[in-house]
Amino acid sequence: MPPEKTVDRLMRVLSGGLHFGMAPKQGDSADEARMRLALEEARKGLGKTSPNPPVGAVLVRDGNVLGRGHHEIAGGPHAEVQALRDAMSAGMNPAGATMYVTLEPCSTTGRTPPCVDALIGAGLSRIVVGSTDPNPRHAGGGLEVLRRAGLVVEAGVLEEPCDALIRYFRKHILTGNPFVVAKSGMTLDGRITPLPGQPPWITGEEAREDVQRLRGEMDAILVGGETVRKDNPRLTLRGSHALGRSQPLRVIVTRSGDLPGDALLFTDDHKERTRVFHVEHLEPVFAALGKEGVCSVLLECGGRLLGEAFSRRLVDEVVMYLAPVIGGGPRRAVEGDGFRAQLISPEIAWFGSDIRYRAAVRYHEDET
Repeated sequence: MPPEKTVDRLMRVLSGGLHFGMAPKQGDSADEARMRLALEEARKGLGKTSPNPPVGAVLVRDGNVLGRGHHEIAGGPHAEVQALRDAMSAGMNPAGATMYVTLEPCSTTGRTPPCVDALIGAGLSRIVVGSTDPNPRHAGGGLEVLRRAGLVVEAGVLEEPCDALIRYFRKHILTGNPFVVAKSGMTLDGRITPLPGQPPWITGEEAREDVQRLRGEMDAILVGGETVRKDNPRLTLRGSHALGRSQPLRVIVTRSGDLPGDALLFTDDHKERTRVFHVEHLEPVFAALGKEGVCSVLLECGGRLLGEAFSRRLVDEVVMYLAPVIGGGPRRAVEGDGFRAQLISPEIAWFGSDIRYRAAVRYHEDET
């Protein structure tokens, strides 16, 4: 798919929400029900596989699940191989079985051998795939190899939720830039700071815990110099969310270069994960991060920098936490002269008394 069509594809992917299609639905076909099991497996790898995508696989014969697997870490075995190993470790012969996998099996040698070779060698009879490989150089190649080897191949089963699962990877592959998620916690009237004398957080504990889970999906977290000076953030994964994951890159964007040398981002145990960009605009930051293999960036910046990101059409998705409060300090979630954008089919969830609003962003041309 040409890079210029990336945003349109992402909008179609996310137009049905961001739940990844895991919950069983009445009227599911047998293939769809089993692909949902593969999606469950794939989600176990979120935040652990970059720059590879999360992928899940389930091996089934005669209605029985023989094995399950997911891609656990870049450079490690792929989901299909894990599912085969899971079956064989239980004494199951995979010959004649059907493999359900959320992403087209690879057909080239990288850090691991081609998965298609393992599938053919195992004697499988049928492969059911959710998403085709978004890389234009590889798209459809694995499916063709499998068909030539005599396997029955079905593609596009639960394609939209499978595509949604790899949206970070897809954008990076097609554009070289990371997928950008804007996150903020605010009052109902858009304030992001409390009044003097109030607790330091706008949102409650449950919402802040969900932010940790969200950070765990991301390769990098970006803030502006003002946030560093005023809030002295850590931008780390903590508790169970850090298990099996690398700490995300902490990215600081500054125009003035005026940053406190004793800030936690420069002095804590993860200071080697901090990057500073002395730039006027965000585009070169995302380009540089993309070249480093960063597939996703979470914006946790103040209103000025967030407003610039929106006005320059750099944000792909929003995650906003709304507290049941009206009024706060002077700082707003989004500053600037305004921009025109639409949020597509949002997913709404409750965390305690706070609401999380998550949706894709579609930009409109200026009206004339």
